[in-house]
Amino acid sequence: MTTATAADYGWIRSATSPFRYPLESGYTLTLVRGVSPAELLALAGVEPSGACEGLGELIEQHLELLEESDGEEGPYVLAGVCTVPGEEGDWTLALALGGDLGSLDFMETLSAGTRAVSHSSNGGKPMHFFHWYENGELRTEFEWPPVRSGSTPDELNDLICEVGLGLTDEDASRVDRKAAVFALAERLTGVRVTAELLALAEYRTAEVPEEPAEEWKSVTIDITDAHGVRTYAHIENDG
Repeated sequence: MTTATAADYGWIRSATSPFRYPLESGYTLTLVRGVSPAELLALAGVEPSGACEGLGELIEQHLELLEESDGEEGPYVLAGVCTVPGEEGDWTLALALGGDLGSLDFMETLSAGTRAVSHSSNGGKPMHFFHWYENGELRTEFEWPPVRSGSTPDELNDLICEVGLGLTDEDASRVDRKAAVFALAERLTGVRVTAELLALAEYRTAEVPEEPAEEWKSVTIDITDAHGVRTYAHIENDG
């Protein structure tokens, strides 16, 4: 089993990191075992639109996509998928630039009979999510590590601590949470994501149509006051 920690992913913040653009523009990185890139795109309901070599070229294609859209409706998300080695065989890595790869039930379908892990950021706003699915079931998800949900919200507690996140506000504030989430994904998949892997990968690409907005059911608001005290408010939509 891999022993990755947040320290192994400090490269994502370096000035020359190929991952700086995804962090700034928003992304979803998904890893699934035993599902080919073509199958993943089919399950996401998108058609392959081409191919590219390396994250740099994928970013260029995404910028071109945004320029062509120019405020009009259309796909704003570009996904690149490739095969990578991991625990118990090959995995597919899918990097969606600008948003999510599929609909809300995509991960359930994708993980049927296998394991799928994803983490994401919406870019400018401080919202960063982690999801672990097993055999179609959401096992653990969180935005802020002390507040977890899913069918087994505490099953990853030991790993969360080992990668450096911790289970308290104080612990989580001491580490680069994004680097730690990369390490947590590696612990669950055996896939070591490196700058070199992203820069040299041969991606199949697909433009992802924007999903229609769905009525929200609930939201958790995370508030930190001037004294550093965190308060969580969970609001249900009863309308």
